[in-house]
Formats: sequence, C-alpha cells, structure tokens
Amino acid sequence: MSLLPVAEAQERLLSRAEPIETLETVPLPEADGRVLATDVAARLTQPPFDASAMDGYALRGDEAPEPGTELKLIGMSSAGHGFEGVVDKGETVRIFTGAPVPSGADSVLLQEDAEKIEGGIRTTFAVRPGQHVRPRGQDFVEGEAVLKAGTVLDFSRLTVAAGMNHATLDVWRKPVVALLATGDELLPPGSSPAPAQIIASSTFGIAAMARKAGAEVLDLGIVPDDKAAISAAVERARRADVDVIVTLGGASVGDHDLVQATLLASGMKLDFWRIAMRPGKPLMVGSLGETHVIGLPGNPVSSLVCGILFLEPLIRKLASLPPVRRDATVEAAATLRANDQRQDYVRATLSRSSSGALATRPFTKQDSSMMKIFAEADCLIVRPPHAPELPAGSPCPVIMLRPDLLG
Repeated sequence: MSLLPVAEAQERLLSRAEPIETLETVPLPEADGRVLATDVAARLTQPPFDASAMDGYALRGDEAPEPGTELKLIGMSSAGHGFEGVVDKGETVRIFTGAPVPSGADSVLLQEDAEKIEGGIRTTFAVRPGQHVRPRGQDFVEGEAVLKAGTVLDFSRLTVAAGMNHATLDVWRKPVVALLATGDELLPPGSSPAPAQIIASSTFGIAAMARKAGAEVLDLGIVPDDKAAISAAVERARRADVDVIVTLGGASVGDHDLVQATLLASGMKLDFWRIAMRPGKPLMVGSLGETHVIGLPGNPVSSLVCGILFLEPLIRKLASLPPVRRDATVEAAATLRANDQRQDYVRATLSRSSSGALATRPFTKQDSSMMKIFAEADCLIVRPPHAPELPAGSPCPVIMLRPDLLG
C-alpha cells in the first residue's frame, strides 16, 4: 500500500464521521463546553419589572426638566423590597440599583444630582423621562428562545441560561474514546523500569487532548504484546459502547506489532494506514461496526502530531463542535531546507521579528523520540512534500500547538 497524502487521509477519516445525536440532560454546572441539543427559551421575563439602573431618586420625568425642582420624599425602594405606593406629582422615592421603579414614576435622578432639603430633595441636574430605567423585558421575555440548538455553551451562555431560570440543559452526549497502549516494554509513571523497559507517556497527552476536544476517556491501561490480551481489551471497549478506539503502538506490521492483525481478526474494516508524513507515518484508521478505530504510533511525539491532525478533528465533529483554529502563516526566521516526498511537521518556536510579525524558528534536533522539544514548541512548521528551500523571511505555514499565541 502506497503512502497516503495527509489531506486525503484526513478527508477519508472525517467523511464517514457523523455528529452524535444522543440527547442527555445535565445540570448547569456540568454544561460548560457542551453543545445544546434543543432551543432554550426564557421561563420568565427579565427584568420582571421596570428597574433602576442607578442609585438615586425615582420621580416623574416631566416634573423636573430643569434643575431646581423640589420634591417630597415619600419612601424607599431597594432590591427585593419595592415601594408599594404611587408616586404622585411633586413626590419622589429613594431608589437603589436593581430596585423596582414605583408606580407613577418613570425616571431616576442620580443621587449626586440631588440636594437634600427638609422633607425631600432639590434637583441639581435636568431630568429626561425614562433616564436610568431598565424597562421590563429589556433583556428577554418569557417564551423567547434566546439560545438555539447547536450553540456551544460557555460562561456567557451559561449565565443567560441561569438567568432564564434553567437548572438543567439538554445537550448532545460527549463522544467516548477508549485508549489502549500496547507494549511489553511499557510501565506506568512512578514505576522502576528494568534496563529494557520505558515509562508509558503517550496515553496521558492523548487523553488530555481528547478531553479538551470534547470527549470522555476510557483508559484501558497498558496491554502486553499478546493477541489474546489485546483482543480482550478491544472487547471491553466494544462492550462499553465507545465511539472511538485509539491504540497507541503496535499498529505497524513487524513481528511484534500485533494490534492491526488482532483488530482485523476482531472484524475491523481497515480504511488506510501508512501516511506520507513525518513524524507519524504508521498511522492506522479503520472501523469496528460504528466504532471508529485510530491506531497511533507508539512514539510519543508521533502520536501527539497524529492526534492533533486526526483525533482532535474527529472528536470535535462527533461532538458537534467547530474545528480548533490551528492553521496560521507566519514568517520563517531561518532558511528551511528542501523537503522529500513526505509532509514534515517540524517542531518550532515563535517570537516577534524586527517588524513585529510572528516568526518561527525550528529546533535544531527533530528526533521524534524527543518529548522535551515538543513541550517547548509553540507550533509545527508544515513542509509539504517536495517543497523547495524556503528562504528566511518568507511566509511559512504552521500548525499552532497553543492557538492562544495568535492573539
């Protein structure tokens, strides 16, 4: 099988992915980042009454068009404790922010624009009818569909949902991703490895990536290079009705790479494997019934690069979430050599050039086993197949590892 171009591999993976349309109702505090499955309509009107926007005095605006008007103080209206009477001609009520505007009044004079006199106040500033009053229903009215299905919930949308008197919201179920690391050499962090063993690390980065993309994660742990053990772990994932099975390591076809063969024996339909990219060439994609299967390389850096390019967009499509904006064009801070037939993803840093533009510089070492460099990188420089030398100062395409750096 020839090497598949990255763009074609991404299109083939995503083309058969459909958003999950299983509704679940969650408490408001658990709804952050979720996608609404139904419209959310207001259960009340906000504000429920004409309310004061400032501390001051409620009055009839047409009675105090000029400074010097004297008004009798007849009561007070505060938040939660409105004035029950009626404001007649020549009268005013002390009022505070958020309090109901009393019947008969239609305006609020700022407290600093009033002079206290015996039994009342004298205005020191002109009043216009309606000033500093929030009319009933200014924000929303009962029955108004303020939030639409498909909206991604965040801090501002949760605020308005709470204000509309919703304690729970209907959202689409999160995709469930099962992670399965394979390898006789792997031990969990905190272990004391023997000379031929290493600490498993990829699972933690991929799990964090999956959760941030909108998934729930089922960690199946570390499984030895044994077909029966791998098959049992895959069966556990299928019984859990997961949406995606992600394997880490063993997806190639070497003597000790048993994942692909075991999955094929379990009924997996192989879509493709071996991508024209570096790092990450041995990526595998297939399906077990309705369950997506992605076999990531065991090498930590390769698995993270493939996770960004394939797993993250798959999860976000399943979750009905928009893609993360990672593509950008910056300035090359150094000359980049010509490339061969594979698409390169070069770990690099970002800084500001003398012109103030964002500029990228690759690390000198690019070995795909070097996790430290990945942790220090801000972006991946994208070098297409057969790309010619790119002079310093030229526009350079990158994939942002930390999109917030774009500003």
